[in-house]
Amino acid sequence: MKSILSGLLILSFIILTACGGNQSTGAGATENQSAGAADGKPVEIEFWYGLGGKLGDEMKSLIDEFNASQNEVIVKPVVQGNYDETKQKLQAAIASGKVPAAALASDVVWAKNGYFASLDDFIAADNAFKADDFIPAFLNQGKVDGKQYFLPMYGTTQLLYYNKEMFKKAGITEEDIKTWEGLAAAAEKLTVKENGKTTVYGWEPMWGADNMIDATLSRGGHILSEDGKTVMIDSPEWVETWDAFRKWIFEDQSMAIHSGGQGWEYWYKTIDDVLQDKAAGYTGSSGDQGDLDFNKLAAAPQPGWEGHDPAPVASALQAGILAKASPEEQKAAYKWLTFFTKAENTAKWSMNTGYIAVRQSALEVPEFKEYSEQNPHSRQPLLQAQHASEPFIDPTGGKIMDALKVAADKVQISNMPAEQALKEAKETAQRALDQVTGG
Repeated sequence: MKSILSGLLILSFIILTACGGNQSTGAGATENQSAGAADGKPVEIEFWYGLGGKLGDEMKSLIDEFNASQNEVIVKPVVQGNYDETKQKLQAAIASGKVPAAALASDVVWAKNGYFASLDDFIAADNAFKADDFIPAFLNQGKVDGKQYFLPMYGTTQLLYYNKEMFKKAGITEEDIKTWEGLAAAAEKLTVKENGKTTVYGWEPMWGADNMIDATLSRGGHILSEDGKTVMIDSPEWVETWDAFRKWIFEDQSMAIHSGGQGWEYWYKTIDDVLQDKAAGYTGSSGDQGDLDFNKLAAAPQPGWEGHDPAPVASALQAGILAKASPEEQKAAYKWLTFFTKAENTAKWSMNTGYIAVRQSALEVPEFKEYSEQNPHSRQPLLQAQHASEPFIDPTGGKIMDALKVAADKVQISNMPAEQALKEAKETAQRALDQVTGG
């Protein structure tokens, strides 16, 4: 079993295989080159990130470890509510000219507009940087027009998490939830209703468009046509998938979602429902694993639909260095980001959070090998990534994805038929795409 697991891990990796300043292109630095200020004092930089709960604790722990490991750079953590809030705050900071040195955020359009600094000069001068050790799919996501603007910090994909005892009592096995049709049937069987009201839900999809986009891709759907000129989000694959979720939530009442709240509040409410036996399972991030009790829960890959292979998205969470940070701040930020992605640190992050390590050499870390063998749930993100879809790069700078987010709320919260919601979203998205393509 150990040799099989090691092989699977290796195969998975192979397949995947706020400070103001002046505009700067980056001067580069080797790992051993000083990143301190000219006066000999440590350079203090801000690093913005939108992580809460155990993820936030783990990030703070690694920042503390970095600060203690050398005397040239001091990273000051600045915690935002979530990923979206980080970008909103960054937008305001960029407009004001007072930016952090680095942030857990990436944006193709912002990179093209010069808001983020290219890392190419830093990488070229860094003898310790091994591009071929990074998982190619993750590193490539940080490239814009052939230049490296962002470094992958960790990989993520959404998985199924279910209550082992509830499944066992209902006679449901993991084999039964290998399709969305099977998961829907299992959710119906697991649902408990009293006086016509659901008291225990069979399943809880996560609020937002991402979960339903994954399910649509696993039905053969596409966001754009092959030539990139037509938005396809009103095709039968989209309508049938999204309306199935609407039906499960509002008509069958076998599924439910938590929406709204501050930051990640909705996410943790969903997790709490499963841990408190108010739901038999949910669809969540590989990064949830650090918050879950696997004596009680088990992890499984997302399903496909009957006749279709599963194809959920696996993507890298990336960090960039702000172009308006001073040269000293940029150099210090690069030192911090490359520390985070060292083999032992990306392995540690993976073990403690469930996110996917970004470097192949993480497999050589003894603690990582031992942990994955003792905790089978930890290998599920790696296995799923073998057949995962690449993240969609929105050519409109986010307007297509924004239209899908609006449509998801209409379906999941307002009970609007998917055909209507997606038709409206398609019209909005197509107008935005036409402005880019000249259509």
